[in-house]
Amino acid sequence: MMNPVKLFNYYFLSEKPPGSTISDLNLNFNPKTTFSNLKNYKFKFNDFLHFTFLSIVLVFSFFVLPVNFFLKFCFFFLVCCLFFLPPILNQFFLPALPVLTWVFLFFICGKIPNQYRPPISVKILPSIETIFYGDNLSDVLASKTYKVLDLLAWLPYGILHFSIPFVIAALVFIFGPPTAVNSFAFAFGYMNLFGVLIQILFPAAPPWYKLINGLNPANYSMNGNPGGLQRIDQILGIDMYTSTFTNAPVPFGAFPSLHSGCATMNALFLSYIFPRFKPLWLSYLCWLWWSTMYLTHHYFVDLMAGSVLSYVIFTYTKYKMLPTIDNSCFCRWSYTELNYINISHSDPLSIN
Repeated sequence: MMNPVKLFNYYFLSEKPPGSTISDLNLNFNPKTTFSNLKNYKFKFNDFLHFTFLSIVLVFSFFVLPVNFFLKFCFFFLVCCLFFLPPILNQFFLPALPVLTWVFLFFICGKIPNQYRPPISVKILPSIETIFYGDNLSDVLASKTYKVLDLLAWLPYGILHFSIPFVIAALVFIFGPPTAVNSFAFAFGYMNLFGVLIQILFPAAPPWYKLINGLNPANYSMNGNPGGLQRIDQILGIDMYTSTFTNAPVPFGAFPSLHSGCATMNALFLSYIFPRFKPLWLSYLCWLWWSTMYLTHHYFVDLMAGSVLSYVIFTYTKYKMLPTIDNSCFCRWSYTELNYINISHSDPLSIN
């Protein structure tokens, strides 16, 4: 059996042209380098908006978190020193700041005082579903359940949804151009962050609520529900989802569907890096859509909203920061330069 390091060198590092440094990682641990880079960095208006917005969300989440202020401050100070000062770490964690901000906001959502939360919508989503599509598609798909369908729906919704983003980040890092994984973290993080903010401002009951409580008003004292995932716990004989979804921080976060948003973002980046397999990535997206409705976690209108949100953010990322693919390059180490889409040249109304 060959040494993994030798295999990596043979298949990937051997692609690196002599003298090329564009794909190199910063292996420096010295925080002084970070301060020096910060001092010399020329901030743009987009940088100002980016860090200001994330700072506002982080400060809000910081004060909502029901922990002693001194302990919170010490914890965040320690995290910043450990992960954002050494160059070897901040080259990964700084681009991932939108993802970290989203995760932090998501888990403190349940701690926001009820008097500051808007009322929960119970009727709007099923009404829109019926107007747009003529019926409640989630009810139709979940009207008959079978163990084989339960397991088929469980795979994308309960397993792949949580693991695939890490796999895709690795694929984008290896096979995409240098800095492409930073663009993935930006797009993936902002899509989820905007999605959670919408869910906070427009809390909406999922299909499982209507099946249990009808159209009766909902309130924030109510727990969440695993929906069809409860059957998975019964099949496996373990409590994998029941307790988790019952105590979810955002039980009324049906709109937009972040499962759909994540799957769409995954499919878009995979299609960008591996365009030959677009039908496969689209098939996964449709599989995820079906599973969310079959398990009574989302209406179809939620799925469309999540996908549209994802597409808008991906398009912005593609034209603003995502390097173009060079089909002659096998992996990140094959690149000698980075090129970006020129919006003015792509404008059909522009005058050459």
